[in-house]
Amino acid sequence: MKEKLNLDVQRISLKQLRAFTATVQAGTASGAAQLLNITPPAVSLQLRLLEQNVGLPLLERNQGGLHVTQAGQELLATAERIEVALGECGEALETLYRGEGGRASVGVVSTAKYFAPRALAAFAKSHPKVEIRLQVGNREETIAALRGHDLDFAVMGRPPVDFAVERAVIGDHPHIIVGPTDHPLGRRKRLTLKDLAAETFLLREQGSGTRLLMQRLFADAGLSPNLGMEIGSNETIKQAVMAGLGIALISAHTVSAEITDGRLMVLPVSGLPVVRQWFVVRPQDKRLLPAARALWDFFATSGAEHLPAAPKLKAPRRRKAAGRTRSR
Repeated sequence: MKEKLNLDVQRISLKQLRAFTATVQAGTASGAAQLLNITPPAVSLQLRLLEQNVGLPLLERNQGGLHVTQAGQELLATAERIEVALGECGEALETLYRGEGGRASVGVVSTAKYFAPRALAAFAKSHPKVEIRLQVGNREETIAALRGHDLDFAVMGRPPVDFAVERAVIGDHPHIIVGPTDHPLGRRKRLTLKDLAAETFLLREQGSGTRLLMQRLFADAGLSPNLGMEIGSNETIKQAVMAGLGIALISAHTVSAEITDGRLMVLPVSGLPVVRQWFVVRPQDKRLLPAARALWDFFATSGAEHLPAAPKLKAPRRRKAAGRTRSR
């Protein structure tokens, strides 16, 4: 009956494998020591430990010099694969460090989908190796994903206030009230919110930032809008307004094309547009890896270049918001 092999691969270290490989390359322990910039006794120690862990002879000397046993050949092949894997890992880490590769996970509130994909496409041209995951949702869904660290950061119009975040301004975000092109109020030069009291307002679902803005706008004026149909997307709201089902407070960026083409009209309401801002937002304790950091910086510095052209609007009313700040 054969004696059990004394094999303990868990104890084999990279230092031992490199001492063995260098010895095979140099032909002697002293030669290996020069290659590794260590002392010959240190090389001999690593070789001895390696043979103890393997339980088989690895090197033999004969008249032709140093001979590598079959067990040693297996270790040499393994050591080569490990060095190749470490080299590939180093290249990948270097790529990540430079922001040229890696992954970034971005959340976008549904209103921002009218410009965020263009910004992402521009970023992808200069960072083709970065893999981007895009998640589109309403405000509540996006905030929940941010809080749960399911996203690196999000693009939204109003940062959350119930947990600490870092934020940076992308650019202005005007909101207007639109109606069908044949709306009788469109013939007037100036309207007030009170003039719209009898109009039916189409509105987004609960949790939408646009809906919250509309409610706040009327509350500040001491008025209650006549609420009509609740609609879950800006695209459907636009179609409903064109069909004559009501009017709507909406992001000017979402209706730029329809206004330019004459399919919708801007109602000239005093105090509008309300100019909010687009932000990139992340949890304060979220650490961005290089790829995500590069995309964050791109939105913060170049995102405004990809915003849709807003309709020609008069007397913008700006709500001040800090740039890169912390909020709780």
